[in-house]
Amino acid sequence: MLDLQSKEFYQVEWDDAIERDLHELIGRMLEEDLAGEGDCTSLALIPGDAPGRAAVVMRQPGVLAGLKAAGLVFSEVDPTLKWQMLVEDGATVQAGQVVGRVEGPAQKLLTAERPALNLLGRLSGIATLTRSYVEAVAGTKARIYDTRKTTPGLRRLEKYAVRCGGGRNHRQGLFEAILVKDNHLALGAQADAGRPRFTPSEAVREARRYFAHTRSSQAVEASIVEVEVDTLEQLEGLLPAGPDIVLLDNMGPELLRQAVALRDAVTPSVQLEASGGVNLDTVRAIAESGVDRISVGALTHSAVVLDVALDWENLL
Repeated sequence: MLDLQSKEFYQVEWDDAIERDLHELIGRMLEEDLAGEGDCTSLALIPGDAPGRAAVVMRQPGVLAGLKAAGLVFSEVDPTLKWQMLVEDGATVQAGQVVGRVEGPAQKLLTAERPALNLLGRLSGIATLTRSYVEAVAGTKARIYDTRKTTPGLRRLEKYAVRCGGGRNHRQGLFEAILVKDNHLALGAQADAGRPRFTPSEAVREARRYFAHTRSSQAVEASIVEVEVDTLEQLEGLLPAGPDIVLLDNMGPELLRQAVALRDAVTPSVQLEASGGVNLDTVRAIAESGVDRISVGALTHSAVVLDVALDWENLL
């Protein structure tokens, strides 16, 4: 799953894996709404053979993500519903802009409306917030990354939305890379743990040893070892061990600048990632410290759903 050339985390694109996720998700969404009984309101009021045509309209400006997902919802509800995307995911749109149209049995169109709009609004909200962070650090070397703080079951889709907004994906899951955090090291400090306590440098060596015994030689070359530190003293002791990335936890801009200077003097190849205390008011100063990466949990856990609507149109 890792990029063999740059030791980058796998970057999500629209692919078969996302469509498999969506197929399962749409099934659950429709079960929530229909529960095997159907759409009572539409069944009561709309003749089964009545045709309908509607536009998907943005009520707010933002960055789109999820138009392809919305199309899959419509086709899952009824394969005869015809979905037309008028723009692509990742496009910047304005309030009032029509971004897609759907035509077919009106009864089925109404059944699909809310699940499709829920997905589109949620993913577009993530893409829009991500774009704000990306624009805030423009002109610096820092790149904006997401985290694993995603909605359960929606990780791949939400990370796709981050990509639509111009951000980068951190690891997809625990399987993809080693990230040694404070709790991994603190566990060894417990008297009854029965395990040796590792320093951050020792943890890097153990991580490399683990990869050497569990992965192919090609995969070992691409495997990422990242370690979290929260002091300059920890960073100084860690750098000679050669981790791929060091996560600098909750350091202010001045400490981050010192960390960058230390890294440049000792091991320039190590990438530095800032995390903690990142918001739109602080991210520019963090980026100007010279770090390579900034991870932002808010991209997925605090994005506001973008307002999207379905408006009926006259049939031609």
